[in-house]
Amino acid sequence: MATQDDVRRIALALPDTTEGEDRFAFSVRKGAEQRGFAWVWMERVDPKRPRVPNPDVLTVRVADDDEKQALIAAAPDRFFTEHHYNGIHAVLVRLPAVDLDELEELLTDAWRTQAPKALVRDFDAGRRGR
Repeated sequence: MATQDDVRRIALALPDTTEGEDRFAFSVRKGAEQRGFAWVWMERVDPKRPRVPNPDVLTVRVADDDEKQALIAAAPDRFFTEHHYNGIHAVLVRLPAVDLDELEELLTDAWRTQAPKALVRDFDAGRRGR
């Protein structure tokens, strides 16, 4: 069972990653901009009210729609989407349903989708060297 503390620990261990100041979100520096790769799901609890953060669900970037659909099809108890994310390469993850190894893989893959290619190459080279 994963928690937001686990997300924070894993995400901040990835190179050039920062945590959002105003919400639970993580991004990687790409040139002068920050590219988000994981953030808390803002759930629409009441249709007439603003969305609210759901700390048990994390939104993570994926490489493409095929990966998104494959994750959801393989484990709908862990992964899902909503209308708001149609056309967006991101999947919603139920944190209590994933283990730490899976969370680390999801966050690392999400980071890879947003990080500069040179940074990913350096990261991979460092991992092979261990």
